[in-house]
Amino acid sequence: MKDDSTPGQGGFGPAEPMPPQNGGAAYGYPGPQGGYGYPPGPAPGGAYGQDGGYAQPLVSIGDITVTADGIVTPAGKLPLSGATWTVTDMTRTEEKIPTHAIVLAVVFFVFCFLGLLFLLMKERTTAGHVQVAVNSGGRFHSTMIPVHDPLAVHHIMQQVNYARTVCA
Repeated sequence: MKDDSTPGQGGFGPAEPMPPQNGGAAYGYPGPQGGYGYPPGPAPGGAYGQDGGYAQPLVSIGDITVTADGIVTPAGKLPLSGATWTVTDMTRTEEKIPTHAIVLAVVFFVFCFLGLLFLLMKERTTAGHVQVAVNSGGRFHSTMIPVHDPLAVHHIMQQVNYARTVCA
């Protein structure tokens, strides 16, 4: 004797419904009729890059992306014309004697003070960030980009200069 409360063959509990076979979507995914918060019918705006989609990015600086038709930020889209770019370098480069050089200087001190030459070894470290800000159309957005290399600062400056030429 079999009733609805007993599990089906090979499992425990009631059997799960099979996904629709007539071209519909699987369970949990929106089908052609919409569902789960999606409006019915085709996706708005058509395919990517057509009818209101975003254009190909020309340069991306932190979370600021410059396209051929505008500047895209998390706060929204800014117009290209009249954009003012500001870059603030807030990095610092420190120079110090590494620990292994001090140890070698102490170990080799007995050889006619030649071990003191190890104290001439220097180690440079760069830390900080670069702030990039854009102001256009009465709107403002700023981003902080962490930097660990002096060449990264130069690269960010080149990206902002390219964005300035695009906006001109």
